[in-house]
Amino acid sequence: MIKKRKVLLMYISRVSGHRQASMAISKSLKKFMPDADVMSINGFGYNYPLLEQVVNAAYMTVIRHTPKVWDYLYDNPKVVKRSANLRRFLNKSSHKKLAKLFKEFPADTVVCSQAFPCSMVADYKTSNKLSFTLVGVLTDFAPHSYWINEGVDYYIVPSEDTKERFVKKGVPADKIRVFGIPIRYKFAERLDERKTRESLGLAADVPTVLVMGGGQGLGSMKEAVKALIASEESLQLIVVAGSNQKLFKWLKKASLKSSKKILCYDYASNIDELMEAATLIVTKSGGMTTAECLAKGLPMVIITPLPGQEARNTDFLLEKGVAVHVHDIRNLAEEVELLLRSPQRLKAMSVAAFESGKPHAADDIARLVIARGIPR
Repeated sequence: MIKKRKVLLMYISRVSGHRQASMAISKSLKKFMPDADVMSINGFGYNYPLLEQVVNAAYMTVIRHTPKVWDYLYDNPKVVKRSANLRRFLNKSSHKKLAKLFKEFPADTVVCSQAFPCSMVADYKTSNKLSFTLVGVLTDFAPHSYWINEGVDYYIVPSEDTKERFVKKGVPADKIRVFGIPIRYKFAERLDERKTRESLGLAADVPTVLVMGGGQGLGSMKEAVKALIASEESLQLIVVAGSNQKLFKWLKKASLKSSKKILCYDYASNIDELMEAATLIVTKSGGMTTAECLAKGLPMVIITPLPGQEARNTDFLLEKGVAVHVHDIRNLAEEVELLLRSPQRLKAMSVAAFESGKPHAADDIARLVIARGIPR
């Protein structure tokens, strides 16, 4: 008798691209395996609830006030080497809780969308000589060394460039699958741009600029909106503030005073529609947002990318010709105006985005899990 498949998805942080990636994979798994048991948990919070709060607070403080410190720490070989003992300690001390978790939910496959829980599970697997399949799913375009662990069966990466970097770090090529960053299936669907704008209450023929700063509304979003409002170009704005309530309140007031049409959101469940309505997006270069833009063929104007992973994502986007990087927010309006007046350039950026996009990544990961999982 074949036992029911059990798949455990692990991410970190409630508001994060890692969680969104896990949710996308979960939906694809249930689509292909309706009878499977699929559990999603915060791998960091489950094992170290208090430490997670401390680390998240420290991370936010560093990237907001001393970003160069994070840029130095990110995938620095010296830091990786010096932190090895601490990582081993955290991995070993997580075994007791992981043993309880696997007893309650004996997963045949574990899929981790962040390196920290992937490292913990890999150590637990190898230490106990277990046979479940472990899959690591990258949600950024630049792989870092913390991903590399004995016991990981497959790595899912967003591009051939990422695969080559992993191979140089010592990962066997046959363990790597270039599927892309898993996003919600609706980003693969094409909508009518004019009708989508009209359904949102926007003018069908006016260029539309989408402004986002990830789930937490980070970056110079307020300054960006101010610059675009002051632009002499005819345009309309869609702004998603995320959990940044201070920004959202300011946006509501600004929209009442502005001569330009501004749609304001805190959280939006229809990001796919907002991207379809947009002519271009002004954003930082988070992996999830980037993957969604690529799937939609949406040209990107990058502002204030976070150091570390987003800075490297930006390099990838510039190399592929799908984005421009505005280093000084005072030049944003001019750069946007130049793009809006250059339809051929926008078209070329859109085509390049479609070529780099992988909207079916979640389905491809689900198929791999189905084919390679080990039912118990």
